[in-house]
Amino acid sequence: MVKLDLGGCTSFVKDAEYAEYLKKALAAFDTLESGKGEGNDFLGWKHLPSETPDSLIRECEAVRDNWISKGVNLVVVIGIGGSYLGARCVIEALSHNFSKQLSGEKKFPEVVFAGNNLSEEYLGELAELVGERNAALVVISKSGTTTEPAVAFRILKCQLEEAYGRSEASARIVAITDAHKGALKTLSSQEGYKTFVVPDNVGGRFSVLTPVGILPIVLAGFDIREILSGAAEMEKSLALRSEENPAVRYAAMRNLLYSTYGKKIEVLVSYNPKFQYFGEWWKQLFGESEGKDKKGLFPASVNFTTDLHSMGQFIQDGSRVMFETVINILKSNRSVVIGSDEGNLDQLNYLAGQNVEHCNAMAELGTKLAHIDGGVPQLEVTIEKIDAFNVGGLLYFFEFACGISAYILGVNPFNQPGVEAYKKNMFALLHKPGYEEQTAAIEKRLEK
Repeated sequence: MVKLDLGGCTSFVKDAEYAEYLKKALAAFDTLESGKGEGNDFLGWKHLPSETPDSLIRECEAVRDNWISKGVNLVVVIGIGGSYLGARCVIEALSHNFSKQLSGEKKFPEVVFAGNNLSEEYLGELAELVGERNAALVVISKSGTTTEPAVAFRILKCQLEEAYGRSEASARIVAITDAHKGALKTLSSQEGYKTFVVPDNVGGRFSVLTPVGILPIVLAGFDIREILSGAAEMEKSLALRSEENPAVRYAAMRNLLYSTYGKKIEVLVSYNPKFQYFGEWWKQLFGESEGKDKKGLFPASVNFTTDLHSMGQFIQDGSRVMFETVINILKSNRSVVIGSDEGNLDQLNYLAGQNVEHCNAMAELGTKLAHIDGGVPQLEVTIEKIDAFNVGGLLYFFEFACGISAYILGVNPFNQPGVEAYKKNMFALLHKPGYEEQTAAIEKRLEK
């Protein structure tokens, strides 16, 4: 299960200061657990691991099995932000790195993502892929009117209807949306789409263990029950009010480093490329939850050892404004041993007989020592290995810790008022009806 090591911070902080922040973290824990804090109408995520009914999973599996029976080999998941990042981070973490290149018949459809950008090239090239494959769509949106997914869905829905006919296209589209209202709910009722509900009490960035994440993960062929089992064990563990609670300790330390020591950036580090999209999910979780009222750590992510050859110089010697949170993975799921070479021109014979993962672990330890010596505190979050159970536990650990951390900071963890600003400008520039005044004001501003 998830373990936390704060040893990489002890040379930077004073014990009395950390003890004070532990008290703040426990008070924030009480706020979260009592359900009386700001945003308390969005706490539905807290008990999803232990309360998700198996009937929901079977319903998702029925969609998968039906589409497989039709020969579907490509599923496009359309959504933005929390409507795709959670599913994508899990699928990327659990997938074979080269599954697309491996020969042999694939048992489950390939899952790709759309509606998370407005790139014409991306959509055009995706349309080419959909045209070549036996395709189905999952569209995820509470309202159905969010611009990026709505544009992608309109284009791809039309393509499916042209390829399969309107009736069959409807059987190849599933909507995950509001239970009662919204454009997508209305369209689903009109066209007869299979629907799943986005719970009203779960915000997008906390929605990976709702149908928003469950259906894509099931479609990709991964064991959602094991993911939920790992998350449920973490749910039970983190519910204990204790100074040893890893979520409490993590939230306390990161807020101490931010508020007292001027560490404005938290860098999530992984030494396994499968976790690249885990970093993307984590950045939204903390960035959207804490970045309010001119407060909050800036969340960044890197993949070592790769990024040690690009970002390593800055982290080692640049502005001392950051700390690292390292995801440490104890065991590899593969065994690759470095062989001996008679010529030894690459000078690697000293590693002969060693597993590659041993080299990775020593690179991780060496980097930890170097960065601490360079003035970068380090927190370490450890899981046993990359599998469904441990990934589920890690997801829940960060969700719960995020709620505590934001309450320490004094912000509502569950709203996102700032994301509307760019939309208003974009709508005005696109001449959306109802934005005439804003359009005129922006055009006058751009004339200067």
